[in-house]
Amino acid sequence: MFTTLLALKSRTISVLNFDPAELSSLSTVMSDNRLTQPSSVAESSQQNLPPKTFSISPLIRLTLLTLYIALTLPLPTLATVTSAPVPAWMLRTGILIGSALLYGGLSEQVRVDQTGIEVRYPQWIGWLLRRKWQLDWRDIRALKPRTTGQGGLVYYFTSDRHQQAYLLPMRIAGFAELLRYVEAYTQLDTQDVKPLAQPWMYIILLGFSVLLLLVDAWTLWTAAHFSGMS
Repeated sequence: MFTTLLALKSRTISVLNFDPAELSSLSTVMSDNRLTQPSSVAESSQQNLPPKTFSISPLIRLTLLTLYIALTLPLPTLATVTSAPVPAWMLRTGILIGSALLYGGLSEQVRVDQTGIEVRYPQWIGWLLRRKWQLDWRDIRALKPRTTGQGGLVYYFTSDRHQQAYLLPMRIAGFAELLRYVEAYTQLDTQDVKPLAQPWMYIILLGFSVLLLLVDAWTLWTAAHFSGMS
């Protein structure tokens, strides 16, 4: 029993007589572990994000194309019936060119990978549109909001290496997933970033566009009936 008490006493003394250098070393190791753990978790989460390409939302594309058709469809016929100074063939040509440009603008693609983010267009229209850009994740410093003329809120990527700010694509399908990529690779807080327009807004606009198409059909039928009588 006496021997056991002596052993416990010697252990207690060895614990109380700790070396400050050893304690400092232990504290440094623990601090390093706390600092490196979040970055290792962030790196592992980044590795789990595969490269992906986002496109414009089909609802937005359908709505805008339908609205364009509804606004321009009856113009050549009305020009012929009313003997307008602009010939119908010129209007048809302009409408076709405008529809191609609109479709090309709605063919925007957003590519994200471990290197950065890229906004691009198909080759058949990319040579004409100058809005394509590419930005590395390491160059992004902030995501700053700007108010539009209609009262909406858009966001721009800012960088120390580039004087130009780059608009965050907000009309793509899977916008929430794109924000997940941005937050994972830049460590920026994107919780307050919302889409520029909600889906129900485009649904209402699509409904009015369909009603306008019905009006166009009635207008074309009336114009054909008027031309037949004359």
